Order: sequence, then structure tokens, then C-alpha cells
Amino acid sequence: MGLGGGTAGPRTGPETREQGTESPESPTPSPLPHSQPSLPPPQAGCGFHDNLAGQKGGLGTAEEIFHISRKGGGRMQEGRGWARVPRRVGVVGYGRLGQSLVSHLLTQGPELGLELVFVWNRDPGRMAGSVPPSLQLQNLAALGERHPDLVVEVAHPQIIQESGAQILHHANLLVGSPSALADQATEQRLLEASHRWDHAVFVARGALWGTEDITRLDAAGGLQSLRVTMATHPDGFRLEGPLAAVRSTEHRTVLYEGPVRGLCPFAPRNSNTMAAAALAAPSLGFDRVVGVLVADLGLADMHVVDVELTGPPGPTGRSFAVHTHRENPAEPGAVTGSATVTAFWRSLLGCCQLPSRPGIHLC
Repeated sequence: MGLGGGTAGPRTGPETREQGTESPESPTPSPLPHSQPSLPPPQAGCGFHDNLAGQKGGLGTAEEIFHISRKGGGRMQEGRGWARVPRRVGVVGYGRLGQSLVSHLLTQGPELGLELVFVWNRDPGRMAGSVPPSLQLQNLAALGERHPDLVVEVAHPQIIQESGAQILHHANLLVGSPSALADQATEQRLLEASHRWDHAVFVARGALWGTEDITRLDAAGGLQSLRVTMATHPDGFRLEGPLAAVRSTEHRTVLYEGPVRGLCPFAPRNSNTMAAAALAAPSLGFDRVVGVLVADLGLADMHVVDVELTGPPGPTGRSFAVHTHRENPAEPGAVTGSATVTAFWRSLLGCCQLPSRPGIHLC
């Protein structure tokens, strides 16, 4: 038994399964009448919240948030309610996810109107031979010299905690390590910098399925509870503090069960899905969304995420309930599953089509 005690609870509602090579994305709405056909449609229902004053903001779908017009040559133009599209993109982190994004930006970016302007990694040697020298940024503090419109973080929560506010001085920020926002001081610094410099903080939904539905139910005041269970082989965890000392003595061991805020500091790279859930449901937040981390010796090549939520009771007293079960193939020992890599690229494309609006936005 790990920290927090308890075991993963029973399934409580309809189940949706994602296996093999199925798309990692939630279903997208029909294309907008004036959308640019050469770009994939953005993630629908990107949730927007701004709690700088301790209040939830409004919620908008992609259709409500932006309008795109197309004029000759297939180039995307600014339209009503539409800020300048981020064209110049910098990537912070060059692990598996960073390598995939850099490859996509180099091969597909030009035709999408996106230009890779820098790649930074804590160990610069990792970029040798694969990232053109002209794109290698040696000093993260000098990113402003590359004039990025969007900086994508796929490194470690520590980067967001230490440099997130400084990045917002120069560009919009796409956070790939939302577990960093479990630290309230970090979240506050990002919000203040976002408003001061008029740049957006986008958060990639990653492996969280049903983000829009969670946010809509929460905005309507109907979300009663939300529980996210992440299970994989012990080799797929990168744990710190007391969790690092917990040993999996059984086939399936619950390492932690409790508030997401308490998990993120000790599993910063394995709690991002739970952190995204906490951001999708601000009425519950990091303190009331429950995270469960499970080591399962039978999941050598798979990450399994179960999302369970309950809503208000109906006329008979029975409560609304949903349970999704997501199976994401992964290389043995990998922190990031295969489908999550694809989902992140879609999040990047989605936030590039959204207006630069201060606050924290799931995408």
C-alpha cells in the first residue's frame, strides 16, 4: 500500500475504450464555415479560466472563441475576435515528445505557416546531429532574441516553475507539464505575467479524454466528483520523495490515492493527466480532484487511464456517472504513451488558432 492508502474504486458508469491505433483525440465538431482547410481543426471546447481574482471565467467552444477567414492562396487571415496567429515556435525540451514536435515542425510546419525558431534542452549535447545548429538555443534566458510567438514546454515542471513567467514576457506559452501548476505560487506567477504581458498560457490536455465534457459539466455546476487513475509498469514511473521509496510487492500496487495537489510534487512526470483534469474542473481543482497512481506489473507496454466522474442525482435519486477507460500503447519504461505524442501535436496546432488571451486555457 502506498501513500494515501485505499485502492482504485469500481467503475461507475458507461465505459469508452481506446486501444491500439485509434485516434487519441476527442471527437471534433463539424468544420467551421470559414475555417482554413489546410490546417487540422483545433481541439474543440478549449476551456478558459482566469482565477487571478479568485473567480472562474467563462467557457467557450472553438466556434465561440475565434473566427477564421480565408482569402486567396490558402493563407490564414485574421478575422473578427482573432489575435495574430503564432507563427514562430520555440520548443523547450528535447526528450521523446520534444523530438517528435521538432520533427513535425521541420517537416510539416512550413506548409502550415509555422516556423521553428529554436530548440532548447538542458543537455545541449542531446541535440547534436539532429537539430540544425542555427536552431539550437544555448541559453534559455536569450529566447527573446528569436522573437517567438509561441514557446512549447515539453521538458519538466521545474522549467515552468523557474522560467514560465519570463517566457510569457516574450510569447504565448504551451505547457506540457501542467503538474507544475499544482504549486499555487507558480500558478499565480503565470497568471500575473500573462496579464502583464498580454500573453496566453495554454495547457495541453495530453492523455485526458473527455476534457470538454468535464469542463461543461463543471461550468454548469453539475460536477460532484472527479477521479483519475493512471496505471502502468513500475519502470514507467519517475517518482520522487517518499513515493520513490515505495516498492511494488504485488502484481498491482496502489502507490498513491488522494488529492492531485499532493501527488504532483512526488510524481511530476506521471501526474500531468490528473493535473489537466484539475484545470478542466476548477470548481474541484487540485484539492478535490482525486488522483490514483497504480504500479501494475502486467502493463509493460501500456499506460491505462481511467476517468470517473459523477454528476447531480436525477428524479429517482440515482446520480449521473461516466467512466472512460483509455489504453495507450507505450514503449517499455516510457513516460509518454504513443497516442499522447499525437495528441500533443494536435494541441499545438489548436492553440496556434486561438486568440492570445490572458489566463490559463486548456487546449
